[in-house]
Amino acid sequence: MPPRTAVFFHAHPDDEALLTAGTMAMLAAEGHRVVLVVATAGERGLAEMGPGEELRATRLKELYESAALLGCARVECLGYGDSGLSPQGGRAEERPDDAFIDADSEKAAGKLAAILEEEQADLLSIYDPAGGYGHPDHVQVHRVGRRAAEIAGTAVVLEATVNRDPLVRLLKLAGKFYRFPPEFDVRTFESAYSASETITHRVNVRKYAKQKRASMSAHASQATGGDSDRTLAVMLKVPGPLYRLVFGTEWYVRRDLPPGTRLSHPLDRWPK
Repeated sequence: MPPRTAVFFHAHPDDEALLTAGTMAMLAAEGHRVVLVVATAGERGLAEMGPGEELRATRLKELYESAALLGCARVECLGYGDSGLSPQGGRAEERPDDAFIDADSEKAAGKLAAILEEEQADLLSIYDPAGGYGHPDHVQVHRVGRRAAEIAGTAVVLEATVNRDPLVRLLKLAGKFYRFPPEFDVRTFESAYSASETITHRVNVRKYAKQKRASMSAHASQATGGDSDRTLAVMLKVPGPLYRLVFGTEWYVRRDLPPGTRLSHPLDRWPK
């Protein structure tokens, strides 16, 4: 297959590390051009330094470090404000004026489409319609990304997700032995992400587990803050062999393929 250009669109810095880092590292290693775009700088995330401009600068610096570790050729931030962690971004008066969830979807899609057109992107990665676990900025990524692909005529759109069926089973089992941090509610995963039968791509990225773990580690600010261990901090404590097992697969849904399709590479079944 000739070299392709793949654009990965995420809501905040560190989202790429959690959902698509292995795939990005794999594509870059295979000689494809990988572009990372985030909608916001994640300046309202939890961290010991507190939200604001200082956190914004820190998280963007971490984003560039992560992107370099994964082999990205370009990194862009659309510049919208982080809508916050609470459902629907909390009360409107508490959100920044430029919050991503309040942005005009068509204008935001136009910004992303301009990058897709400039890059002549072959593939765009976004989120599933639920935005994974329902974060409002993630849901907006799905809406904006879908529309941007239409505007730019991008050939393939993959929805980065997680196979929730084994995930829920694993989390319930882990909950018997480990006390999860307060922000981590296992019950929310019962309706999050995607059911197994809808997933079209199961990408084995164990070979790139070291790069994925390094990408997570780059986002050091997101392993701090709050009253207990953050989710990212917990993930980074998983021993190497178990890490490759637990985080060695990344999942995607491609809507133009029939349910039940089982592919192992993001560039499989390329449109004619």
